[in-house]
Amino acid sequence: MSQRAAFKTLTLASFLAVSYGAFCQEQSTRQSRAEMEEFLRSATIVQRKALGTGVTSSDRAKLSDGHLEHDAHVQSVNIEKPTFTTSRGTELNFKDSYKFNIAAYKLDQILGLNMVPVSIERKVAGKTSAVTWWVDDVLMDELQRHNKNITPPDLDEWSKQMHILRVFDQLIYNTDRNLGNLLIDKRWQIWMIDHTRAFRSQRTLLNQKNLAMCDRTLLASLRKLDEETLMAELKAFLTKTEVKALIARRDLIVKFFDDEVASKGEGTVLYDLPRRQ
Repeated sequence: MSQRAAFKTLTLASFLAVSYGAFCQEQSTRQSRAEMEEFLRSATIVQRKALGTGVTSSDRAKLSDGHLEHDAHVQSVNIEKPTFTTSRGTELNFKDSYKFNIAAYKLDQILGLNMVPVSIERKVAGKTSAVTWWVDDVLMDELQRHNKNITPPDLDEWSKQMHILRVFDQLIYNTDRNLGNLLIDKRWQIWMIDHTRAFRSQRTLLNQKNLAMCDRTLLASLRKLDEETLMAELKAFLTKTEVKALIARRDLIVKFFDDEVASKGEGTVLYDLPRRQ
């Protein structure tokens, strides 16, 4: 074989390898959420590595079903304490649980947001854990964006996404939202991850000042929430007390926005953001 022919062969092989890699990545992002759930539940864990961030000793794992390979976030933390003190103060009936990652995903699906990655319960190395789809095509997290002073390409859409996540965090009483657990993908979609310190039993809002505007479809979905449906979907991950508290917070959120609409007008308070597929 001539040197030129060999070069052409090598170039073609390289192109095919890159194309195949891109195809595999594209295929992974085309999975339905039901297919992602089944993959996370049944695929073989071929590699695990401890993450150097966070305080819950979580892992990044590579899974394979023989056709698809994809990474997942594995968290097995499940702590309960009567009191827990940090620089923010003392919290009673403290919980830090992998179960809340799965509850957040299921609630996200009930509300039709598709802003929380797929998460399922599974035993990993003998520990029952939340195994969560590793978000595809991540550009950066919100902390990196903030530190680098990068402006989103569509500020209006960005603002609308942020309003949704603020409503969601008030609904689930998320005590540990930080810029590092908001991921931004290549389409500038925000993904909410790591909810192990949410779903508190308080029947008040964590910070009503974080509420300003609300997506109309989200508000309509909030109105439809009922205890029976939530218990049926979330009973493996939330207690009845936690579900009742969630409903109580829902009532406060809906009342807040109803009052805002009455005083400021619907166009000032409510907006429409197309649902993610």
